[in-house]
Amino acid sequence: MAKNKDARPPSFAVSVVGLSGTEKEKGNCGVGKSCLCNRYVRPNADSYHSEHTSVLSTIDFGGRVVNNDHFLYWGEVSHRVDEGLEYKIHIIEQTEFIDDQTFLPHRSTNLQPYTKRAAATKLQSAEKLMYICTDQLGLEQDFDQKQMPDGKLNIDGFVLCVDVSKGCNRKFDDQMKFVNSLYSQIVKSKKPIVVAATKCDECVDQHLRDLQAFVANKKNVMLIETSARCNVNIELCFSALTQQLDKTRGKPKTVPYLEAYKVQRQLVASVTDKFEKMITNTVRDYHATWKTVTSLLKGQIDYQEFITLEGSRKAHNMFTKHIAQLRQEHIRKRREEYLTTLPKTLNNLFNNLEEVEQLSWHEAQSVIRNRSDFQCWFVLLEQTPWDETDHVDSSDRRIPFDLLNTFDAERIYHNHVQHLVSEKRRMDMNERFKKTLERVHFITPGQAWEEVMCFVMEDEAYKYITESDRRDIYCRHQQEIVERAKEDFQEMLFEHAELFYDLDLNATPSCDKMTEIHSVLSEEPRYRALQKLAPDRESLLLKHIGFVYHPTKETCLSGQNCVDIKVEQVLMNRLVQLDHGRSNFYYSSASIDKINLCLLGKEGLSQELANEIRAQSTDDEYTLDGKIYELELLSVDVNSTLLFSHTWLATFKPHGCFCVFNSIESLNSIGDCIGRIRAELMQSRREKFAPPLTFILILANQRDSVCKNIPILRHQGQQLANKLQCTFVDIPSGAFPRKFTEFQIKQGLRAVLEGLKHNVDVFAPLPCIKDMAETDLRIVMCAMCWDPFSVDLILSPFLDSHCCSAGPPGQSNTLILDKIIGDSRRRIQVTVLSYHSAIGVRKDELVHGYILVYSAKRKASMATLRAFLAEVHDVIPVQMVAITDSQADFFENDSIKELMTEGEHIATEITAKFTALYSLSHYHRQTEVFTPFFNEVLEKKLSIESSFLFDNSSRECTTGASEEVFPTSPHSRSPAYNSYYPESDEDNEAPPPYSPIGDDVQLLPTPSDRAKYRIDLEGNEYQVHSTPVGDYERNHKVPPPVRPKPVLPKPSVKKLDPNLLKTIEAGMRSNRRPQRGPVTHTEDVEASDNYADPVDTLLKSRGIHSDDIYAVPEDAHSRLVKIKHSFGLHGLQGEEENGFDRRSQAGRKPSKYKHRSKILFSKTKAYQSRFQSDSDGEESCPASQKKKKGRTHRGSEEDPLLSPADPWKGGIDNPAITSDPEQEEKKMKKKKAPKTPKEQKKHKSSKPPKPLYPPTRRTWESNYFGVPLQNVVTPEHPIPLFIEKCVDYIERTGLTTEGLYRVSGNKTDQDNIQKQFDQDHHIDFVAMDVAVNAVAGALKAFFADLPDPLIPYRLHPELVEAAKMMDYTERLQELQEIVKKFPPVNYQVFKYIITHLNRVNQHSKTTLMTAENLSICFWPTLMRPDFENKDTLSTTKLNQSVIETFILQSDFFFHGGEMAESSSSEGTPPPRCHNMVEALLPLQLPPPLQPQQIQHALPPDPLM
Repeated sequence: MAKNKDARPPSFAVSVVGLSGTEKEKGNCGVGKSCLCNRYVRPNADSYHSEHTSVLSTIDFGGRVVNNDHFLYWGEVSHRVDEGLEYKIHIIEQTEFIDDQTFLPHRSTNLQPYTKRAAATKLQSAEKLMYICTDQLGLEQDFDQKQMPDGKLNIDGFVLCVDVSKGCNRKFDDQMKFVNSLYSQIVKSKKPIVVAATKCDECVDQHLRDLQAFVANKKNVMLIETSARCNVNIELCFSALTQQLDKTRGKPKTVPYLEAYKVQRQLVASVTDKFEKMITNTVRDYHATWKTVTSLLKGQIDYQEFITLEGSRKAHNMFTKHIAQLRQEHIRKRREEYLTTLPKTLNNLFNNLEEVEQLSWHEAQSVIRNRSDFQCWFVLLEQTPWDETDHVDSSDRRIPFDLLNTFDAERIYHNHVQHLVSEKRRMDMNERFKKTLERVHFITPGQAWEEVMCFVMEDEAYKYITESDRRDIYCRHQQEIVERAKEDFQEMLFEHAELFYDLDLNATPSCDKMTEIHSVLSEEPRYRALQKLAPDRESLLLKHIGFVYHPTKETCLSGQNCVDIKVEQVLMNRLVQLDHGRSNFYYSSASIDKINLCLLGKEGLSQELANEIRAQSTDDEYTLDGKIYELELLSVDVNSTLLFSHTWLATFKPHGCFCVFNSIESLNSIGDCIGRIRAELMQSRREKFAPPLTFILILANQRDSVCKNIPILRHQGQQLANKLQCTFVDIPSGAFPRKFTEFQIKQGLRAVLEGLKHNVDVFAPLPCIKDMAETDLRIVMCAMCWDPFSVDLILSPFLDSHCCSAGPPGQSNTLILDKIIGDSRRRIQVTVLSYHSAIGVRKDELVHGYILVYSAKRKASMATLRAFLAEVHDVIPVQMVAITDSQADFFENDSIKELMTEGEHIATEITAKFTALYSLSHYHRQTEVFTPFFNEVLEKKLSIESSFLFDNSSRECTTGASEEVFPTSPHSRSPAYNSYYPESDEDNEAPPPYSPIGDDVQLLPTPSDRAKYRIDLEGNEYQVHSTPVGDYERNHKVPPPVRPKPVLPKPSVKKLDPNLLKTIEAGMRSNRRPQRGPVTHTEDVEASDNYADPVDTLLKSRGIHSDDIYAVPEDAHSRLVKIKHSFGLHGLQGEEENGFDRRSQAGRKPSKYKHRSKILFSKTKAYQSRFQSDSDGEESCPASQKKKKGRTHRGSEEDPLLSPADPWKGGIDNPAITSDPEQEEKKMKKKKAPKTPKEQKKHKSSKPPKPLYPPTRRTWESNYFGVPLQNVVTPEHPIPLFIEKCVDYIERTGLTTEGLYRVSGNKTDQDNIQKQFDQDHHIDFVAMDVAVNAVAGALKAFFADLPDPLIPYRLHPELVEAAKMMDYTERLQELQEIVKKFPPVNYQVFKYIITHLNRVNQHSKTTLMTAENLSICFWPTLMRPDFENKDTLSTTKLNQSVIETFILQSDFFFHGGEMAESSSSEGTPPPRCHNMVEALLPLQLPPPLQPQQIQHALPPDPLM
């Protein structure tokens, strides 16, 4: 080992030797000495060169790299040992260079043979440069120039290379001989030797074994298996030699080639994988370049490692491959995109199976290529195929046409054709299945598919289509029939308009009324059609009732099709145009000298008529009836393009049109042309105010003397003329040689002049306009929403008039007509409203006449008209208007004929005007249609206004003052609205509609306005109303005006409901207060009451007779108004309505039209008499009567004022509801079977006591409410879940509510709570946000609905006897024993509810509900007594005290506690009542005939 004397790092020189020489000696290739040296000195893949030639030119041999030597200096390699020391190894390769000319070794300074020259240990060559690669020779200046140190080196060791591969023209044995010779020379130098087996990647196993055997025979020689190409064991080879040179270093481990190769490959694979991922993540666009990518990757470890191991070329190859993959992926996606778009494209191009079913794909391509929209779907490229052109980068998403030549495109086409075939088959089968379902008539709305499936399973279409299609088709079919059924149901409700127009004003109809409604409607097939959709049907019904209560355009069921909205839109557009268009009328003179005549015909017929007219004229002047007219003729063929021009009418300005025909074809063409011309005229009239055009239909004569077609043409022409409302000119009798006669022409001209005269009258210039605030007549036109005609039709008689103008500001549905009526010009205000909006106008505003419009195609329209007309005062003239398409409908359609006939009959009965408007005709769309009606209205104007003023003064007596008559909203004076929104400045909007889901809409007065309260069986308070006076009837949905009531500082005055007075009068005789005279002072009238009291009812029982039937509250002049009556009770029935005698006024008292028309009266009476007959039948049955009287309805939600439809209930008739004939009929019924109170009592006492079963209160099916108690409890849960939820909610939120259990909540909310619980037992009352009073009412209703009371009837006598015990302690002990006799289920629930009531009692300071008050509210519900039994009435106080005791002593009875301290009232039992009336008044008992209403204790009443 040579050691340097300076401080430089130690260095070693290693000589690499092996077989060298000419091709003859070494074969075609060397043994790998150069590759071994290259890989060791420069291991980077980019610096490794696999080709190193030994054949050089003389110049290259003499260059500074070879330097005329047979060895190469490869440079030095630095290593750092574990101790941190660094050493260097200089690499020398001993070879033999061959002259490229002579192929003999070059001559050098050393002429020794290779074996001796290679074994030399001292080498010297001045300025010899380091060898890098073959390309360096001759271009040394372009490469790194590094000289051999000092120009000389001392060799420290040898690496003997032996090629173990197959070799090239070289025998391994010859190589081994050379190696053996070489080894013998090297050994002499006594330098370490390492044998390197090269090219092991191409190893021949036998050669390697031979080499191993050679090395094994040598001493201190190591064999290293290497591969320079794969960079395996290269460094190990030189490290092993270095270890022999430096004994201080550890001996390296010799690794076999296969193991080393495996490790190297794993390293390369890992680095390659990382590099591939790096490339994938970095390069996403196939347009990226290698230069750009390398600049991005420089500095990254994974990139550097790969470059080191594999080289830049391989990295670039991988990059190129990745780019190609990206491009192919892009092309693939584009191809998939095109192939995905192709089916859609084919579906657009070839969606008809018949078009492509027989086409091959090649033929289909030709069809596509020739289509006009080819460019929209495909692009034709100049270069193909498309994926090798720039089109792959184009943003054009059209399909390259050459793509259609591929197999995939052809496959998609055939699939498309097959899809069309299968889809057509499927659609056919779907349609067949749909028709099959339509043929199955027993399929009802809401019916489940499973119920229908078995009836259609054998159908072929059913078997073909899938289950999903079956369900979809059935679902669509169900939607259709459900929607149709709902529309039919809604239409049916409108057809029963009279049934709904007698509803009371409170927001919720009574149960009796709902029963009546359901009873009437249930006979309708359209009602039963929704049997399986009962909730939807109920919702539609309640929604309809809500609309009846609040009939505004906002709540109108037709939405934007409401007549009010449509009228406002039309008037807003048309009236402005009318005002600007009057001056454009192109003729205004009464003297007409020139006539522009249009002649319309087919196939030259119009020209023949023009020639005939000119033949009869002189210089275009025609003499008619002694006057000469200038004629300008325009002959137009029906097929001429002139008819399609929009300017010919304005240019020619025709005054009339002669339409001639001589065949069925020409007649049909004429009809079409007239329709087009009229449409054009209508548009012109809207834009330029053009007048209507007169059409004359003329039949041309036939040249033949006899023509069989003449009668047919005459009949068809007359029919068309009737339909179009124009004049028909027939052929005169006799034979004529020409087609047209002078008679026909003159008849036609006379018709044109008549039309012109009519237009001149209509479009006469307006005189001086009066003040807009002054109108002579106020007319209201009513139409029904959803009628099958446009509002333009009913407005056309006014808007097409020259005398029409807009109404006053703020009245968007009003127009003003300025017409000559009678002998002077009058201003007529016409307000066009829907029927529902006109209700308030009918009741509250001055109207001189009504124009009532109905559709002759719709029964509901006639029914609404009847219901509205029935309540109109008969002093107001009425014009009825029927709407249909044409006059022919009357003869061709029986239903239209029936409705038109009915309307005409009604008009005849009430002496009203009747006319018809035809949508296909313009003849009757003139204001003159209503001129006779306007004349009648003008004649009756004074009597109408007198009648209105009388009614208005009556209302002033009731309300305090009159309201503004016109033009406020029909609903602005609703008492419900005014009381509900007392501080609102705008009263034009009604309250929100009644909601079917339980919105609490209160139409009754607020609690502060209540005069009295009653309590029902559940302890609920409800209001008592006095009978209203005035002509405002409760069957109208817009209530009478209510003024704010002055608060007078008078004593509290309370009135008894007259319905109750008769029933309790007998019981009050022994307790009656002193009689008082008639009310004569204002102090006797309650300030908060809106209505007068029926004085005859109040005073008749006291023996006071008076002619003052009704006492009316004081009017605006602080005087008491009394209506005198001198004809007795029977005279009142015929002459008085709503409590007023109108005969004091000039003329007869106005009645309602329903009393003048049998049709109107019978329709209105049909529903009431029907329900009355049902009720009378129930009255005759004691069991039914008892059931009715034992009702437990929640009174706070029902109107206590009895409906006249319920005569079996006690009480007087309600004059605000019942008409005069109805009152007469009811009172006649009462006289037939009178009963004395004694007989009634005797009859009641004779009946054996029976348990009182409540009627079904609910309107829905329930498996929880109204069932026996044991059905809703279990041993694990002895308390019903509903009771637990109610009690929990009340105790959490209601223990501070004043009047808990006394004041009932909204009945709708109560029903909604129970309905929601029926559907889901896990509902949360807190989340529902319901009022606590509603939950309390629902809890009481649960007990009221039980089949048997919670406290069994059999224990009632024992409880009463225990309550009579004097000793309080004994009484409690006895009650405790009785409680133990309760059934177990009843006992647990009774214990739970009494404990709850005890907790409520503990909060009585805030709730004001003491144990006594709670017992009053609960004992009727828990015990459910029979109030018809006299014994029950005498023990009511005892029963109440029993419940009170249970509440106070709940700890003692149920929880083992001590007795609570007893009060003085509890120590003694209540006195036994010997008189029923004594028990009735102080004990808050109901009157005997109305057990569902319990009267409060009555304080002294000044009225008694």
